[in-house]
Amino acid sequence: MSDITYNRVIRKLVVGFGSLFDKITLVRYNTDRSEDQRVLVPLAYATKELYVRRLEDDPNLQKKVQIALPRMSFEMNGLTYDVSRKQNTNIKQFARTTEGIVSQYNPVPYNFDFSLYIYVRNMEDGTQIIEHILPYFTPDYTIKLNLIPEMGIVKEVPVILNNASHEIVYEGDKNSETRMIIWTLNFTVKGFIFGKISDTGGLIKHSITNILNGIQSTDIIQMNMAASGIGNYKLGELVYQGYSSQSATASGIVESWEPNRLKLKNIQGNFVSDKIINGAESNAKYNFTSYEIMPTKFARIDIKPNPLTANGNNDFVYDIRINERDEIEPVGDMHVQFGTEELQDDLSLKNTNLDLQQRY
Repeated sequence: MSDITYNRVIRKLVVGFGSLFDKITLVRYNTDRSEDQRVLVPLAYATKELYVRRLEDDPNLQKKVQIALPRMSFEMNGLTYDVSRKQNTNIKQFARTTEGIVSQYNPVPYNFDFSLYIYVRNMEDGTQIIEHILPYFTPDYTIKLNLIPEMGIVKEVPVILNNASHEIVYEGDKNSETRMIIWTLNFTVKGFIFGKISDTGGLIKHSITNILNGIQSTDIIQMNMAASGIGNYKLGELVYQGYSSQSATASGIVESWEPNRLKLKNIQGNFVSDKIINGAESNAKYNFTSYEIMPTKFARIDIKPNPLTANGNNDFVYDIRINERDEIEPVGDMHVQFGTEELQDDLSLKNTNLDLQQRY
């Protein structure tokens, strides 16, 4: 939480909500239904109490301030977590930038509560503005917002009209014909909160695939031994873990021995790390720390991008080497252009009759 993260998403939701009502025009008519006056209704982000207090202090609006009716204001009242739209937050989205690949976890869904206030002097003005707004909400209206430009995330955000009500306040100066008519419309905006954009660390620069062919008890296992111990194991001798070779919990035959590396075959049981492996004839004793399987039959596929400095915004090729029984030789280059929808390559493997065809 100590990282600075500000995607300005809430600000964009507020601006997006307000933009729905920023160009409402009110027309006043003469008795013969001809147009008398056309007014662009001003809109501001402010609370209802601010304008009510202003009207109560100066009901005739004689003070020289920039306020006139009709007028509208809106505010965000709060937000609540929406479990019905919950997504797997462990899933990441990825995007390309000029510096490489960046990622961001799925957003968290929240419902934002907004209120729109309409201030008018007469009922006719209020109902005209209301009729201008209500037909667009059935009961929701969807807006499209560019929430995270760096990730290319554009969301369609529903704006739901929950209810509309009005109040008429007649209290005030008895000699004044001023009265307050205030319409209140309550909305729910189904938005999201996004986390930090992270650098993925670039592309995978080196891929190694080992294909093991039928691991058997005759395959060689390399045991990595502790640096300190007693004696030297003998070639072909029995080694074991346990109180004796007859009651051993694990045993094997020495294939080779050099400092810190003991290679075994014909292994029986399970060797436990950080336990001593005893030599039945040499009486050598060393702790076993880890192991590596060394099967007699395997294939190794080694893939690197060319050039090694390639990133998500570059065109690059792959250098592929296939190792079968320690005979390494390049078999071809697989040309890949990052971001292409489909690419097809033919690779002819040397010393075989197999043609590979791969699609991306």
